Amino acid sequence: MRRLAAVAILVLATLTACSDDKPPTPSTVVWTKVDTPAEPVTLTGHGDQLLIGLRHRGAKVVPELLLQDSTGKRTQIAVKPNPVSPYAFEAIWYSIAYDGKQLLALGGAAGGAHSNTRWTVWSGTPQTGLIERPQNFFTFGGETAGDLYSAVITPSGRALLGSWGGVVTGNDAMVWLPKGETWTRQDPTKTALQSTPNLLVGPGFGTTLGESIVIVGSQVRLAPNVVAQEAAVWRSTNLNQGWTRTPLPEPGNRSQANTASCAKDCVISGYVDGQLAIWQLDASGTAKRLHGVPSIPVGDKDKLPPPIRDGDKIVQIVAQDNKVKVLTGQGDHWTVQDSQGPDGQVTDAVLMPDHKLYLIAGTSLWQTTLS
Repeated sequence: MRRLAAVAILVLATLTACSDDKPPTPSTVVWTKVDTPAEPVTLTGHGDQLLIGLRHRGAKVVPELLLQDSTGKRTQIAVKPNPVSPYAFEAIWYSIAYDGKQLLALGGAAGGAHSNTRWTVWSGTPQTGLIERPQNFFTFGGETAGDLYSAVITPSGRALLGSWGGVVTGNDAMVWLPKGETWTRQDPTKTALQSTPNLLVGPGFGTTLGESIVIVGSQVRLAPNVVAQEAAVWRSTNLNQGWTRTPLPEPGNRSQANTASCAKDCVISGYVDGQLAIWQLDASGTAKRLHGVPSIPVGDKDKLPPPIRDGDKIVQIVAQDNKVKVLTGQGDHWTVQDSQGPDGQVTDAVLMPDHKLYLIAGTSLWQTTLS
């Protein structure tokens, strides 16, 4: 009997030790709602400063912009529309770029007989305020107008990114550069930004990597009896010079790159065959698809905040059935954590140097601290 009891104790101890070796279940991420005077729509981080772009839904009120410092103190940046530009008074922030000194913002408001987006461009500094710079209608409008999606600032200059009616066919990827206060479309002819009868370019999001502009989206290859949509990235060598296009690897039957964030390299988020996909693009232009990414459905109309670099980890926030999930990857190992607090569509996220992570979900701003 004593021998049997000893064996039983040994077996129990072994089972307990084995159970202790199992990886812990990821804990729920608890978020705290951050009060804002209006609905948050954009987040832009630079160093320990956070820009929060706001809108007043359903009201023709000038959009707002707040600058938050490392202590959490907020300063309202003056937003100054031009009286001759009625759409500036109801603009919604689409993209705000900030390099620590300059501000460049892209706003849009539906208008006209067809409710097309009427674009407004704003520039300035936190000290002088964000001042609207009215443009000729045909700068961003007209029969061949496409879309705009990002404002960017590089050490070599500023740019607005979008699309425009193709030189040959379809739409081309388009870059606008400033000349004084006037923005001018650049000619994409015979560059990687141009669509051809065999390949249509489909950009949708832009950011920067040093002197380079980085654009992500998809390319559609056209061949007899073949139409293939593949995630792709475009990168310049310096502002609008030296563009190259890189199809992203392992594109499946249909793929799209939605957002990106770049520091020493770029991390790109999108989907392959309706499931979340994440790629890395190194400084030399070599891309790889990351493996082990959890199977999270992502469709054409779903939003993905830019992926986040946290040391050697990658953090991607997604909403599945309006439930916010936090995905963390290191190598090929990924964890999925549920969230307590936010729900609804997720649209933007920024990680600050103090490890505070800010998120726009639904119509609210949320904050948590990454461990």
